[in-house]
Amino acid sequence: MAVTQSDIDLARRLADAAGEVIRPYFRAEHGIETKADHSPVTRADKEAEAAMRRLIEAERSGDGIIGEEYGTREGVTNRQWVLDPIDGTRSFTAGRAIFGTLIALVEDGWPILGVIDQPVQRERWLGVAGRGTTFNGAPVRTRACPAIEGAILATTSPHLFAEGDVPHYMSLVAAVSGGHVRQGPVYGGDCYNYGLLASGQIDLVCESGLQLYDFAALTPIVEGAGGRMCDWNGDPLTAASAGHVLAIGDPARMDDVLEALHAAGGDAHAH
Repeated sequence: MAVTQSDIDLARRLADAAGEVIRPYFRAEHGIETKADHSPVTRADKEAEAAMRRLIEAERSGDGIIGEEYGTREGVTNRQWVLDPIDGTRSFTAGRAIFGTLIALVEDGWPILGVIDQPVQRERWLGVAGRGTTFNGAPVRTRACPAIEGAILATTSPHLFAEGDVPHYMSLVAAVSGGHVRQGPVYGGDCYNYGLLASGQIDLVCESGLQLYDFAALTPIVEGAGGRMCDWNGDPLTAASAGHVLAIGDPARMDDVLEALHAAGGDAHAH
């Protein structure tokens, strides 16, 4: 079943609803707590996801919902709405407007619609399978990257990588920087990095340990802008993927990136 205009309109309204909740909490009292996995959560995360879930339950009662804060609600269709109300809660709590709300529509395990919404700066990327990606309604494209050396590589933090994944990441850093420390990666950014890649500002994003709600929305956005999303073995991302994520702005660099990741030796599959 193709993505309909009704699906797109609902995704936009979900982002609007989340933004209305999140903005008043930004750089204000937000009631931060620490979850069982030691990650932070705030009232903004919880209330924004609750607002989005209410809309979906009212308008798409048959669809499933997968959310970071309130888990999975099984549906009766082959579709799930996948929600991360604040991807980048640490940035949010630090007052940095580089977090985002992620909204995806997944059908039979494949992401077919994605939104990255930065509610403070009012920036929104929208991707739909088979269509061009837009940023605030205008088309965007990834940029050409003639060589892996000198490419702008971003990741949120290497501290989030599983220990066995770090050598592979550092091998990619070495290939990008050509041994020059001043050419190193851009850190921080979470989902915002993928929006910047779709807009032609960043060349590569490499991450490990992501959940479906962290990456489902990103795939239609990056690929609709001419880039490629895959795991560390070059395979497409689906609901079954293990969370090793690459975004490559120029698909011509895909083999170079995979070669660099695997140059560290060992297994870059999921652990």
